[in-house]
Amino acid sequence: MSLETPNAFADEENILLHTALFKQVSPAEAEELLPHLKRAAFDKGDYIFSEGDTDQRMYLLEQGRVKLIRTSSDDRVQLLSIHAPGEVLGEIPVFDPHGGPRTASAVAMSHGTRVVWLEHDALFAWLDEHPRVAIDMLQVMANRQRGNNERISDLVFMDVPARLAKILLNLGSRFGEPVEQGLKVPHDLTQEELAQLVGSSRETVNKALMDFSNRGWIARDGRSIIIFQPGMLIRRSRR
Repeated sequence: MSLETPNAFADEENILLHTALFKQVSPAEAEELLPHLKRAAFDKGDYIFSEGDTDQRMYLLEQGRVKLIRTSSDDRVQLLSIHAPGEVLGEIPVFDPHGGPRTASAVAMSHGTRVVWLEHDALFAWLDEHPRVAIDMLQVMANRQRGNNERISDLVFMDVPARLAKILLNLGSRFGEPVEQGLKVPHDLTQEELAQLVGSSRETVNKALMDFSNRGWIARDGRSIIIFQPGMLIRRSRR
């Protein structure tokens, strides 16, 4: 990990303005937080924060991709989510500082991953001066909770192919790269991690992927998937 000082932000556009949590903040208001921001760079596989940490920092993903994971007592790893630039990571200890240690770890998925972080005290001192921003933050957090509720419902009411189709569409909308054949989605996940994201076994997810491929909807290319027929995936995700 390499660390940069707040002065490194002086001649750059404020990253806060590209983060959903601060989307209603004016440039002048965001600039007040610059002296309190710190930036760090990570290589692929580095831990940005770890389960059990007791810090009270909120991280903003500036570049790269990050996965959140949990580890069981017998060292099994569960993939919880994948995050893209502009998204917030690990905000719970900031808004609930007495709620205990972190319950998940954040791991860089690519070389040159960069994050910016902000400490609890600095953020709340700033919110005291701009209380209306707290309402915007609550709306963003409520939307994230709504997404978590939807994922739980999907696990209960949708079969594996439907969940897989929905996951592929989500990854495509966030990380997809247009190519001549369709949309290339470089997810960089192992088969086990993709299965964890879907909420099923690797064998069942591979069977569904093979079915999608045989139907001509997708093609697998290493740790990427090319989506040929997104409309068919949308239809399958609704069954």
